[in-house]
Amino acid sequence: MVNTTDETDLSLLVVGIDAGCLPVLEPLFDSGTTPALERLFETGSSGPLESQVPPWTASAWPSMYTGKNPGKHGVYDFLSFDGYDWNVVNATHVRERSIWELLSEHGFSSVVVNVPVTHPAREFEGALIPGMTAPEDPDCHPDGILEDVIRSCGGYHVYPQSTSEPDRSIEGYEQTVEKRGSAFRYLCRRMQPEFGFLQFQQTDSVFHERPGDKTAIEAVYRAVDREIEATIEETDPENVLVVSDHGMGTVSGPEFRVNEHLRENGYLKGQSGGEGMPDWSRAWENDLLEGENAGEHEESTLETILSVAAKAGLTTQRIASALDRVGLKEPIGRRIPNDAIRAASEQVDFPNSRVYMRSKSELGVRINLEGREPSGTVPPSEYDAVRDRVIDELSAIRTPEGEPVFEAVEPRENHFDGPYVDEGPDIVTVPAAFDTAVVADLGTEPFGEPLEPWNHKRTGAMAATGPAFDERTPLEEASIFDIAPTICSVFDVPVDSAFDGETLPIVDESSETTYPAYEPTPITATDDRAVEDRLTDLGYL
Repeated sequence: MVNTTDETDLSLLVVGIDAGCLPVLEPLFDSGTTPALERLFETGSSGPLESQVPPWTASAWPSMYTGKNPGKHGVYDFLSFDGYDWNVVNATHVRERSIWELLSEHGFSSVVVNVPVTHPAREFEGALIPGMTAPEDPDCHPDGILEDVIRSCGGYHVYPQSTSEPDRSIEGYEQTVEKRGSAFRYLCRRMQPEFGFLQFQQTDSVFHERPGDKTAIEAVYRAVDREIEATIEETDPENVLVVSDHGMGTVSGPEFRVNEHLRENGYLKGQSGGEGMPDWSRAWENDLLEGENAGEHEESTLETILSVAAKAGLTTQRIASALDRVGLKEPIGRRIPNDAIRAASEQVDFPNSRVYMRSKSELGVRINLEGREPSGTVPPSEYDAVRDRVIDELSAIRTPEGEPVFEAVEPRENHFDGPYVDEGPDIVTVPAAFDTAVVADLGTEPFGEPLEPWNHKRTGAMAATGPAFDERTPLEEASIFDIAPTICSVFDVPVDSAFDGETLPIVDESSETTYPAYEPTPITATDDRAVEDRLTDLGYL
């Protein structure tokens, strides 16, 4: 039954600000750009919110909405690996119950809009439109709800669209943010949920796509602030919780290419021609959202030429350097598809390597272990010795200026535990203050200028206001793992004893219980080239 009144039963509204952090927010508060957000931070209890390692969107949001670390929910990165094969992660890779599924089991309904890694939507009491890593026409819950939203709200897109540059225009950002809020409010009117979760992704992507562009950043946050204000005014939630998955800031140090270092030290072999893991972090601007399915793509003439060139030693890095010298890198790069770039990139030869970084967003290196990997080269009897030696060697690396590259180089069990620990990196590499960009490149010197002048930081921000929260209690050591148990306590739902966080002291803690093991759905492939291209354009892959 569609609610024909403006009233809702929203007990808790969670607003997700991707990459939101105090160093970004405070100047916006001072300039009067975001008055609604400023009120939430000033009238409630607020403070820093510590992310996990790795502090990247695809892994951090599932950690927040399940309350569990990647070793338990299974998502470490934008990519999931099966041997040496990879796929972009989706909701089937998240093998723990979400907070809205847990609330549904206790009789509470939810509306969830744009939270990353929630496609395909799973069944629960309420409605969900997925966010990042979903295709542009995603499976939502319930069936047909996206068509209703498009019809009632004048359109909806997972990724920005505009009549000019689709991935970078301020117009595209603003329209996307506006539709997020409109869709959420429509679904709240229709569903009358007790719990709402509205996430904004453009607060992160604007830093990747238009780094340091104050006009674009302010436009995005101004648009987000308008939607927050309109949503609070219309839904009148009893309590509001603002959360972020990580922070954002400038990269002041160099870029360190881990795989090049591993090759120089005899752990890794490279190859060219497109058979190995692509060196995506050197990709230029590419066509966006063309809708080609990953499983249906045929090699173009350009890809064939570049593949042959790569086998002869002509890599995309060298092509880029040559084009840059004559001022043609940007205009030509925009017209070269990702497959062509992959064909011309130098890549990790997984089967013939001993240690490698699979993906820069994983923030760690993997050992090619015999019996675990399809063509493992490190016997189990040597695993500990190889891992210890690599940890010691990486820990000792210094930048050209003599500063440590890493804050910590540690065994994975220092960060992860659970049934899926073996799917993550064997060694976790934490950059010093996240001021050194750690990437997986081959074909260049180990150190160089960072490709992205802005990137993720580990500390985000949060604010809580409403009668459920003791606004006099400071938030000093909050973690993203604390958000799910805190939400449980707001609804007086028993806290899962397997959560990795605790109820924050701003709310009365509910009881604890052991829930039955979650039964995840079978893993399915994302199989959408547009998603891969979008993540590449943002610099995540």
